[in-house]
Amino acid sequence: MSRETVAISLRPAHFAEAEHVLARAGGLTASTFLYGSGVAGLRIANEVGHIDLLPFQGQQIWDAVFHGRTLTMRSMFTEPVATLDYLSNYGGFFLHCGATAMGNPGPDDTHPLHGELPNAPFRDVELLIGEDDDGAYMAMTGSYQHTVAFTHNYIARPTVRLSAGASRVVMDLTIRNLKHTPMDLMYLAHINFRPVDGATLVDAVPDDLEHIRFRTTLPSQFKPKEAHVRLLEDVQRDPAVHRTMKAGRPIDPELVMTLVYPQDAEGWAHSMQAHPDGSADFVSHRPGELGKGVRWMTRTGDQDAVGVFLPATAGADGYVAEKAKGNVLTLDPDAEFHTTFAFGALEPTEAEKMRGEIAAVRQAAKT
Repeated sequence: MSRETVAISLRPAHFAEAEHVLARAGGLTASTFLYGSGVAGLRIANEVGHIDLLPFQGQQIWDAVFHGRTLTMRSMFTEPVATLDYLSNYGGFFLHCGATAMGNPGPDDTHPLHGELPNAPFRDVELLIGEDDDGAYMAMTGSYQHTVAFTHNYIARPTVRLSAGASRVVMDLTIRNLKHTPMDLMYLAHINFRPVDGATLVDAVPDDLEHIRFRTTLPSQFKPKEAHVRLLEDVQRDPAVHRTMKAGRPIDPELVMTLVYPQDAEGWAHSMQAHPDGSADFVSHRPGELGKGVRWMTRTGDQDAVGVFLPATAGADGYVAEKAKGNVLTLDPDAEFHTTFAFGALEPTEAEKMRGEIAAVRQAAKT
């Protein structure tokens, strides 16, 4: 049962170079600061870690640290950059992708890489302080209206929430079509974990090419290398090969696959990067809301990332290709798309519990 929520409006003028504590409540602290690049940051911290958010730039989660370790991918960027271009600000822990299109543009596409949402300028930003059945929480929300005359007019409103004592981040997203005609909709939640050598990717997806489909061609900016060709041959022979974070094995430039998930009785599906010490990273999503999805991996000298699972409405091959596959959703005038998902870190006992839930779904899917 929800209780009263306090909302604090945030403006760019509220942010300065020195970190400033904005609010404390129920074991959580919210602080404002500026990166050296001038990008505004909002840190929400609890007893076990923190998330660093970009309130006005895509409402990204730039960094996440829990239980003494960084969850975020390694990249060439030490801090966020003020830009609308996807690859010019690359390395955040979480990004919204879409919503008029997303994925790698194909030869007939005109949309930018992963659409307009990743670095979109957000307004009406608020820090929310409240309490629900999970206890005290702090959350950030805001709105982005994307309007192009004669073409698009929608508003996106995400809310990212962290509870006291939790290393589980909950994301709610609503997209409303403001146009008087139907809207094509694509969305992907780009969650970028740091790979751990010796870790295993665990989920209920069968290890066959019917349920795991590897992308065999690279986007135009990449040239295939011999090692990449061999890796593709290996995973095509045995899809389970991709599940181990093998030390010293390069994945250059990237390995991308779509997965078909079974779900549990409550409509959830879970994915983990299970670490050798028993802890894990995880993503939980509802296939009924985000029916497609991508696993993405890159391990080079410049980037080190594993998208344990990127829940989505479509694959990542761009608007034209996904439209031809029937994967682009239609949102009627004044209608809303809504999804809720969660991700973060698990301690060993929590990871073992989720592993058991995944095993149960895998077994049920076989019968």
